[in-house]
Amino acid sequence: MWNYTEKVFEHFKNPRNVGEIENPDGVGEVGSIICGDALKLTLKIDRATQKIVDAKFKTFGCASAIASSSALTEMVKGLTLDEASKITNQKIADYLGGLPGEKMHCSVMGMEALEAAIKNYRGGKAEKVIVGLGERVVCKCFSVTESAILKAIKLNDLHTVEEVTNFTKAGGGCGQCKGEIEKIIKDYWAEAEHKSFARMTVVEKIKMIEKVLSEEVNPRLKADGGWIELVDIEGQKVKLRFLGMCHGCPSSGATLKNVVEKELKERIDPAIEIEAE
Repeated sequence: MWNYTEKVFEHFKNPRNVGEIENPDGVGEVGSIICGDALKLTLKIDRATQKIVDAKFKTFGCASAIASSSALTEMVKGLTLDEASKITNQKIADYLGGLPGEKMHCSVMGMEALEAAIKNYRGGKAEKVIVGLGERVVCKCFSVTESAILKAIKLNDLHTVEEVTNFTKAGGGCGQCKGEIEKIIKDYWAEAEHKSFARMTVVEKIKMIEKVLSEEVNPRLKADGGWIELVDIEGQKVKLRFLGMCHGCPSSGATLKNVVEKELKERIDPAIEIEAE
């Protein structure tokens, strides 16, 4: 018997916001019924304020999956997209008073569905966004990609195969991928130790920053007619410049903090300092 909190039981027995929004602004789908867990999250967004005014879910899974999905919809309503994008799997678990270690993958599924729904909205696409589509699959039993494993390792400070299994389900089936998961863990922490931002060459720093800007940051900003460019690097400090519609925008400060800084810190090094010219 799993040691569930009262709040987990409450959201499992009386889940909030079950269903699907008609003509949603953002859709995120993760998991697979074949693999045991699946979640579809739909969002209604006020385009003027960029706030999530409604959220509904459909989940196929255990008590933790239902409770995590229910909690997520309650957490996001009333938040702006930038605020909602800061919700991590750990915050979902904390909202529920904690989850058993073996069930943390349910909170990860919620975080990924939210990320996919926001990406779907910001990308301006009518079709759904499915996390992991086209990426290299490490765990074939549960269709877990390498990028999903790396993200879980980084966000949750994971160091063992068992921990990765708890957070992603990878390795929890036939077990044939455990050796590869162990290598991914070792390679990640070896690179993290020896490739901190401070130890990179200037060329390495430029390449890393421009990669994140081009792949993660600017696609979001260009949806609103703006973008950002790298100006200079001084030690740990990265100087950037807003261009297009973002230049002089009253919200540029919040964008710098909640979008640009968040992506650079998460994907390169938490020690990076961001400054706009």
